[in-house]
Amino acid sequence: MTTAEIFKTPVFLAPMAGVTDTAFRILVRELIDDDFAKKNLLMFSEMVSAAGIHYRNEKTLAMLETVKEERPAAIQLFGSDPAICAEAAAYVEELGSAAVIDFNSGCPAPKIVKNGEGSALMKNPALLEKILSAVKKSVKLPVSVKIRLGYDAENINAVEVAKRVENAGVDFIAVHGRTREQFYSGAANWEEIAKVKAAVKIPVIANGDVKDFDSLDKILAVTNANGVMIGRAAQGNPFIINRLLKYFMTGEKLPPPTVSEKAAVMKRHLEKIIFYKGERVGVREMRAHAAWYTKGLTGGAELRNLFNRADSAEDFLNIINEKI
Repeated sequence: MTTAEIFKTPVFLAPMAGVTDTAFRILVRELIDDDFAKKNLLMFSEMVSAAGIHYRNEKTLAMLETVKEERPAAIQLFGSDPAICAEAAAYVEELGSAAVIDFNSGCPAPKIVKNGEGSALMKNPALLEKILSAVKKSVKLPVSVKIRLGYDAENINAVEVAKRVENAGVDFIAVHGRTREQFYSGAANWEEIAKVKAAVKIPVIANGDVKDFDSLDKILAVTNANGVMIGRAAQGNPFIINRLLKYFMTGEKLPPPTVSEKAAVMKRHLEKIIFYKGERVGVREMRAHAAWYTKGLTGGAELRNLFNRADSAEDFLNIINEKI
């Protein structure tokens, strides 16, 4: 898959640990109503440890598995050792199911940052450049990277980092308009993303606070980005990728989902997550998704309490059928 082909469907679902698993990615693709977009939209995996691949950790290797219903797929790696990251990228390429190798330099989670990985690499642009240069040399697939604006407000260095990763040969870059120290608080700084876009020749994906047609228009106007990436706004709202993609490509504003449409998709989500993870794990993980799906609904608090007590697929389905 070439970079030009990737940006023919320029609204992307952000990789979110514990959220955008195979079940969710398939669901998002199923909801896309344009045949070309349904076939070609690039899906990003949850982040996968390069070290875990190196040591052939069973759970890590399981995260590399994709199915045809979610492809083309980008496998997102994280790590801090150039040689291990390059080895992991080559391993992923050899599996034959990835269309892109993506690299995470944006995760703010303390357990990732304390190991010098994720957004900690914003403090070490030279190392990030070495990692991506090594990854790029190890594979033939396109390579992308996701970064933040910097580590904290006193160290906004996204432009420097972007120039370095471009020099490393990266094919495109996604920029979250917050620092690591912000996590997800405050407003995303789109003006800083615009500076990145102006500083590099490779395509730039803007990420942060895009949740509707108006914010999509605004972020594109401010940043001049080649595409947008949707994160938290997709939680409990797998419809959003189709709605924003359709608007981006055609200008058509599809209506929001009805309550009955949400209920139907919740059932499909439950079915898929249980299929891939089993009922015990699937039901437990579906509780969080149910909380997002029911946000803003009449009686939402009561629904969330009921879902949090659900112990089986039957319990979940009964709540959906009787209460939504």
